[in-house]
Amino acid sequence: MARFEIHSADMAAMGEKPVTADILFQMGLDSACGRNGETDLITAHKWFNIAALKGNKNAAQYRKEISGEMSPSQIAEAQRTAREWLSMH
Repeated sequence: MARFEIHSADMAAMGEKPVTADILFQMGLDSACGRNGETDLITAHKWFNIAALKGNKNAAQYRKEISGEMSPSQIAEAQRTAREWLSMH
């Protein structure tokens, strides 16, 4: 049975395996679609940003698309939270 470790309210990794770009991309999709509650474009942008940095080829395009629906302050918040996540992981 898989063991889950929760490192933050919006992040769960399976066991000791590293979080892949594809997992981060899926988390962005989940946030953008509201799959786990309400749609959250700031969180979606954050995950797409990190997934793109880690090599997911589709993440940058999705990040660009949702940026068109976000205010400059929302984009800035998403970028700040992405930097915070990267500094902790």
